[in-house]
Amino acid sequence: MSKIPDETIKIVNTLESRIGYTYRNKQYAVNALVHSSFSNEHHNYAAKNNERLEFLGDAILDFVMSLVLYNNAKNFSEGEMSKMRALIVCEASLDACARKIGLGELIMLGKGEEANGGRTRASILSDAMEAIIGSIYLDGGMDEAEGFIMHLLGDVYHKAIDGMLFMDYKTALQEELQKTGDVQIQYKLIEAVGPDHAKTFKISVNVNGNTIGTGVGKSKKDAEQMAAKAALEDMKQGLAERTINE
Repeated sequence: MSKIPDETIKIVNTLESRIGYTYRNKQYAVNALVHSSFSNEHHNYAAKNNERLEFLGDAILDFVMSLVLYNNAKNFSEGEMSKMRALIVCEASLDACARKIGLGELIMLGKGEEANGGRTRASILSDAMEAIIGSIYLDGGMDEAEGFIMHLLGDVYHKAIDGMLFMDYKTALQEELQKTGDVQIQYKLIEAVGPDHAKTFKISVNVNGNTIGTGVGKSKKDAEQMAAKAALEDMKQGLAERTINE
C-alpha cells in the first residue's frame, strides 16, 4: 500500500484531537475515514473503504454495550436490556455523536456522494463512527475501544437506563394497540417531495382502515416513527381510540 498523503495525515490529526485518542498506526484511522464512493474513484489510494471496519465496529459496539448493561443494569430483564441496547447503538445515536465531533467534514467521499449531501447523511456518519470503533480496537485493543465507546455514548447509556431516551414509537404503538386485541396496522406514504438526495416524506399510520396519526421525516423510516409518535400522543388524549372505534 502506498504512503499516506500529508493532507490525509492532517485529517487524522484532527480526528485524534476530536475523539481524544492517538493512533499508534495511523493507517487504521485512514481506513476508517474512506467511504466506498471515494475508493471507487481512487483505486490506488493509500486505503481501502471503511466497510470491513464498520462491520467489526458494529460487533464490538454491541458486545461492549451488552457487557456494560449486563454488569450494571442488574434489575432489568433480558428483553429490557435488548431494547435499551437497541436504543443506545441505533443510527440516530451514532449520527448525533458524529455531528458533535464534526465527523462529516473528515470523511473522504467521492464527488457524486459529496454533491448529494453525503457529509450530512445519517447512514454515512453512523457507519463511519462504527468504523472508528473498529479501528481503535485494532489499534489499541478492547480496553481502548470500550473506553472510547463509553466516552462516546456514556450520556446516551445513562439516559436509556433512566428511561429518558428516544423511544421506538412504532413498537410502543403496536404494543399499546394490541392490548385490546389483534389490529391491522399499516403505514402509508402520503407524499414525497424534493430532489432525490433531499426528499421529505409524509406518512400516515392506519389502524383497521382509519388514519390515527401522520408524520414527516427525511426518510420513510423517520416519517413512520413520527406518525407513530403522533398517534401515541393522540391516544393519551383519547383522540386515536375514538377514531379506531368509529
